[in-house]
Amino acid sequence: MTETTKTHVILLSCGSFNPITKGHIHMFEKAREYLHKTGRFIVIGGIISPVHDSYGKSGLVSSRHRLTMCQLAVQSSDWIRVDPWECYQDTWQTTCSVLEHHRDLMKRVTGCILSNVNTPSTTPVIGQPQNGTSTIYQNTANKSVAIKLWGKMSESLGKICCVRPHMERYTFVGKLVYSCTLRILLLCGSDLLESFCIPGLWKESNMEVIVGDFGIVVVPRDGADTERIMNHSSVLRKHKDNIIVVKDEIDHPMSVVSSTKSRLALQHGDGHVVDYLSQPVIDYILQSQLYINASG
Repeated sequence: MTETTKTHVILLSCGSFNPITKGHIHMFEKAREYLHKTGRFIVIGGIISPVHDSYGKSGLVSSRHRLTMCQLAVQSSDWIRVDPWECYQDTWQTTCSVLEHHRDLMKRVTGCILSNVNTPSTTPVIGQPQNGTSTIYQNTANKSVAIKLWGKMSESLGKICCVRPHMERYTFVGKLVYSCTLRILLLCGSDLLESFCIPGLWKESNMEVIVGDFGIVVVPRDGADTERIMNHSSVLRKHKDNIIVVKDEIDHPMSVVSSTKSRLALQHGDGHVVDYLSQPVIDYILQSQLYINASG
């Protein structure tokens, strides 16, 4: 497949990130690596969206701290960004709402409609103008060149975001190629996939949008049987083709991703915390005196 026929993907991960661990970043890296190996996808960006303070989870520290820790965790990444929109809303947002927000935001930034998983052949793709507007990409010497993209992004984002974002927030938009298909996929662990099977925990209508309209990329943990999990939910079975399970020969222990284990290690002065958290995050936690008490 050529660059233009491959599906361009933005991976979106929602969660508490209380705190963000090395495992969370590793999930992004493994997912991108696997999607590229399939030959069908190009991952152009990753978005980390920490949950709102009103989520009500025990021990959840302020979003101000969680956003800072996330930014420290990805400071060396050239493709993963932290987005504050969810934290800056008046109240908690559903995962479905966060996905729809980023879909609509990317539509406004690029001037194009994003392709849903269900309708890749009928949805206009990136590079195709709407309402007679001029195309914002052109091909020059077989390379994709963004035309006035940064000015367009700065103006659009400044109007529709709750705060004016840093310009690097959506630098991955510049990686889009002419006439490509773009999708936003939810990145998650098998624990979130399993939560879809818990009666009453998720609204079925939201599950339909998340799995049916967007699609998800699952990085299994602790040798989880994702096939068994999917067979326990009618929605997951229905949209099984929209669920991409990252296959890896190396099993990823839950402890590497678990924020809970990281907090316990901090509270007990366990030196293994360096296995869970990056040093800049550890330094910030100690400086801010976070997670030192059992209350979080």
